Amino acid sequence: QVQLVESGGGLVQAGDSLRLSCVASARAFSTYYMVGWFRQAPGKQRELVATITSGGITNYADSVKARFTISGDNAKNTVYLQANSLKPEDTAVYYCAAGLLSNPFRPGYWGQGTQVTVSS
Repeated sequence: QVQLVESGGGLVQAGDSLRLSCVASARAFSTYYMVGWFRQAPGKQRELVATITSGGITNYADSVKARFTISGDNAKNTVYLQANSLKPEDTAVYYCAAGLLSNPFRPGYWGQGTQVTVSS
């Protein structure tokens, strides 16, 4: 089992920054696992935002490249999503997820989500 707990969401203005945190069970940082951030806006499908492997390899959706950065702190069992230059279209519930290494990423464990709202 892998447990994931997100935090850091909130209401911000366009152009602001937020840092989301995901505290995960140690298993999520093992060699064969990866962690990712997904988001789901109202009326839209859940989409993958970014992923990171235990070796630090990252991948991003085109819509957030150059604005968002995913990083991990194995000592704290925490994965971060630094979101800069936020846009109203970034408004969504952001979910942290973990699972075995795969492409495409199909996580088996999910957090409860944290709301990010960006006002124009």
